[in-house]
Amino acid sequence: MTIAGLGPHGERAAPPERVNLLPEDIAAARMVARRVAVALHTLDSDWTRLQISGMLGIFGDCGVVVTEVADCGFSAQRQVDELDRLIAAAPDAIVALPVANEQVVAAFRRVSAAGIRLVLLENVPTGLLPGSHYTSLVSSDSFGLGMMAAAGLAPHLAPGAVVGVLGFAADFFATNEREIAFTNWMQANRRDVRTHVRRFGSMDEAADLAQRMIEDHPDISGFFVVWDTPAHAVANRLDVAGKAPAMATVDLGEDVAIALAAGRPFVSVAAQQPLQQGVAAARTTILALLGRTVPAWIAVPGVSVTRNNVADSFQIIWRKPAPREVLRLLGLTT
Repeated sequence: MTIAGLGPHGERAAPPERVNLLPEDIAAARMVARRVAVALHTLDSDWTRLQISGMLGIFGDCGVVVTEVADCGFSAQRQVDELDRLIAAAPDAIVALPVANEQVVAAFRRVSAAGIRLVLLENVPTGLLPGSHYTSLVSSDSFGLGMMAAAGLAPHLAPGAVVGVLGFAADFFATNEREIAFTNWMQANRRDVRTHVRRFGSMDEAADLAQRMIEDHPDISGFFVVWDTPAHAVANRLDVAGKAPAMATVDLGEDVAIALAAGRPFVSVAAQQPLQQGVAAARTTILALLGRTVPAWIAVPGVSVTRNNVADSFQIIWRKPAPREVLRLLGLTT
């Protein structure tokens, strides 16, 4: 599948197959005892748990011990503290998802300065360069996800429709790309659609902001929210207010999957593949530790999900059956 976006430094994406491990790579990795630490934005989501599962499986196959998975709690200061603590433990590599840019960049520079291999997930703090400060970025095709969400929402919008777009206030590569791609796709393919863009800084703020947007623009008939957790909060708030615009988002959490199966308010989801992203991150780390050259940016394509394919897409993404309520709403069980 073609990757739509460019990396943070304008680089073209390499597919995850570029970092597949050969049997001799696995054998070489198992010959030397190595330790890896992981620092993620949060551990409190199905997305991160599945990504961690993907990493742990590959690292285990290669005899690499994961010494810790740190929860940074969406806090820049906490991530700085966690990184400094992990640096002191001197692992061979750190895999991390930066929660911010300027606030954490100095700590990430300290990782590479300490001679620790650094593989980034989803975001690159301002000023960090591949090959100098980090080994590789492994992410979803965030630009492609934004385009996918727009293309899925468009058939549900009447001519001249008004759409609310809720982006993320933090300067974060993945969510920035999704927002830009969504609005660009609408401008190119649905020139009749008008968009109002606002950005939230927290989950609670997302719902409040959506309600104010509906009050300011009562003709809004569609919404795009840049990931599923705040999108679900927005949907609940608008439902209480008696509003049910057609909605699109990124990521197929259980709540969104149920709403998609119900046919409203979610009509389109552009889903990441967190397990595959975790697998790609671990493979990239292994190859880097073996001294191999790895691509500067590895992007995992998304999955376009509608009511028609939500059950099988859920299985593909989460490696478990769709929620029973999804199956019931689709008439697949009683």
